[in-house]
Amino acid sequence: MGKPVTRQYITGITLTLLLASYLLSGNAMAAPAQEIDAKVDATLKIFRAQIPGAVQYLSIAKGVLVFPSVFRAGMGIGGEYGEGALRINGKTVEYWSTASASIGFTFGAQSKSLVIIFLNEPELVKFRNSEGWRAGIDGSVAFVEWGKSENIDTINIKDPILGFAFGNKGLMANIALEGSKFILLNKD
Repeated sequence: MGKPVTRQYITGITLTLLLASYLLSGNAMAAPAQEIDAKVDATLKIFRAQIPGAVQYLSIAKGVLVFPSVFRAGMGIGGEYGEGALRINGKTVEYWSTASASIGFTFGAQSKSLVIIFLNEPELVKFRNSEGWRAGIDGSVAFVEWGKSENIDTINIKDPILGFAFGNKGLMANIALEGSKFILLNKD
């Protein structure tokens, strides 16, 4: 005899199917370019105001990929999705989505802002020329975590790609993008 089907199991399957259909829909559900740009502007304003050293990092960036809101949800099986813009010299050049799935302890929903700074031109070119860049496979993102009292001079910036994840209370700890996939969005 098999295991009885529980309400939690059914809810988890339903949530997973809804999230999968959302993630697989690609451009069908993508926000308009103007909406993404406005949210990116607001996110960068918060980034500069709340994150120590943000202005210095942005000043040496070859490119900045900004996701104003990466939404994560799940119940046992989960996933996350967000849309953003790649900026070079302060101008939007492309729109991207990020998505990932996870199995394990995932319960509830949360949202974070994500800023990825390319400090190295070859890594930026590799990212832009990819057909679905995967973190941890096609490139590695080093997340910056430090307290408000630390100075930019104490941060090691030898990594070619830096990531900052933050919410309403500042930088988030223990963030990883391993397995996240980044896909170029068509905004024509």
